[in-house]
Amino acid sequence: MDDALLHLGLLDDEAIVLDTDALNIAALDHPNLSLAPYVDRLGEIAERLIAVGADALSAADRAAVLARVFAVEFGFTGDADTYDDPDNADLIRVLDRRRGLPVSLALLYVAAARRLGWTADALNTPGHVLVRIGSELESVLVDPFHDGAVVSAAQLASLLARMLGAQAAPTSEHLAAMSNRAVLARLIMNQATRAEAAGERERALTLYRRMTDIAPSNGHAWWERARLELARGDVGDARSSLSAMLEVTREPGRRAHIFAALDALSGRAG
Repeated sequence: MDDALLHLGLLDDEAIVLDTDALNIAALDHPNLSLAPYVDRLGEIAERLIAVGADALSAADRAAVLARVFAVEFGFTGDADTYDDPDNADLIRVLDRRRGLPVSLALLYVAAARRLGWTADALNTPGHVLVRIGSELESVLVDPFHDGAVVSAAQLASLLARMLGAQAAPTSEHLAAMSNRAVLARLIMNQATRAEAAGERERALTLYRRMTDIAPSNGHAWWERARLELARGDVGDARSSLSAMLEVTREPGRRAHIFAALDALSGRAG
């Protein structure tokens, strides 16, 4: 396990700083690159937010300040043209290109807002992470992928219908604030699914292992890790991953599924 991942895996969730810790994760794929210029850039963004947002007291005003600084002044926007480019989920490359996925841009907005003492959360919106500025009682939803635009109730309903299906009923879970650990895991998940889609199974396995190191209670990551370990013939590792998943899974149906998978592997060498 890399030291950076070990450190993150041991931190309390509130001690995780989304942008700098996402930079540390990205650095695993850029071993000879200095992070100093990227930390400096985050500092520049924070300084501009302080300068522009000193008098922003309402959630709406703060949302407008974030959009102005990130999208207008620094040019951060969603990469609609090459959406599946792995660089969009690598925070080093996001800061280089000023392009990213909803989740990578959302974590930048949230981390920057929190540096000013503003309340901000990345939401568990299916397929397209949004950011809530302000408390649940007085808040504004914004879409960092679309230049920090405010998301109306009608636009939110349309997004959820598009992602879940017209007949699906959205639940509170779909608008729940994600923990910091969950945001980082979702960022890595985006990298892992794209790697596997490109036929890079070893890369995908590396990324799922990172996920389980950072977020050991993420059952889905353990399942995907076990699946890829089994595909490469590492039966013992797959058993270990399934057993770890069993430790963090309480839902009876899913536990039965894990037990069935372990039973299927019981007679296999590896």
